[in-house]
Amino acid sequence: MVLAGARARSSARPGAITRRTHPLWFLFPAYGLLLVFFVLPTVYQFVYAFTDWSGFKASIAPVGLDNFGQLAADGTLFRSLRITVVYAVLVAIFQNLFGFGLAVLLERDTVINRIVRTLFLVPVLMSALAVGYIFQALFKGTPVLADTTWTIVVVALIHAWKWMGLAMLIYLAGLKTIPLDILEAAKIDGASRWKTFWRVRAPLLAPAVTFNVATALLGSMNGFDVVQATTGGGPARTTELLNIFIYRTFGQGLFAQATTMSLVLFLLVAVLAFPVIRVLRRREEMMS
Repeated sequence: MVLAGARARSSARPGAITRRTHPLWFLFPAYGLLLVFFVLPTVYQFVYAFTDWSGFKASIAPVGLDNFGQLAADGTLFRSLRITVVYAVLVAIFQNLFGFGLAVLLERDTVINRIVRTLFLVPVLMSALAVGYIFQALFKGTPVLADTTWTIVVVALIHAWKWMGLAMLIYLAGLKTIPLDILEAAKIDGASRWKTFWRVRAPLLAPAVTFNVATALLGSMNGFDVVQATTGGGPARTTELLNIFIYRTFGQGLFAQATTMSLVLFLLVAVLAFPVIRVLRRREEMMS
């Protein structure tokens, strides 16, 4: 019996993972959490959007597309959608410009550059609400957050400031992974540092651009905390993102309408953000 066990062990491939040592039921807790906190809420969002669920009724009845019709008739929803799209585009532009610029300036591995990189990563680790309240206190008593035209730009800059350290890190990683032989070949061909950067190095950053643009768009289209803490959607609701509108509607007890808005936001992300990411991915494949 001992010899048989030894032969069985010796016949097993080295490094092989068996079901006995790694049973699949170890995944059940993770799948359970995913089901309870992601799958079920998503399914119920699609269900309750077509009902009259509210805090003023004891029962829930289906209403078809009435919620969508009411929201379409109210210009507030389309205004919030427009503000959300403008905010997302501004954040994506600012965050990538700041991150790219910092990565280029701090590319050299010097002691000072390493310290500065760490300092720019501090806002990434901070709470978004804390960042919003800090800037609210800084701008208190000034007209910066009172202008109905430029306040959306200000809050977009604050959002980009918080996350530009992450963009910087991704661009730095992209710059560090560019093969040196390509740069040496460009130098031998007589290309200047400027042409080498824009004609050789910048195109090779396509994967970093895709990641940073995607995270900036998805994060800002689902934005809430920075704007809520800084302006609360004001002045005159000019910074009222769709998530802030949903938050206020849900707080009024209009649960079905708030759920419908959440579904509209989901569709907005799918229609606008994902095609942009697909175009960037195609551009990345062409450059590679």
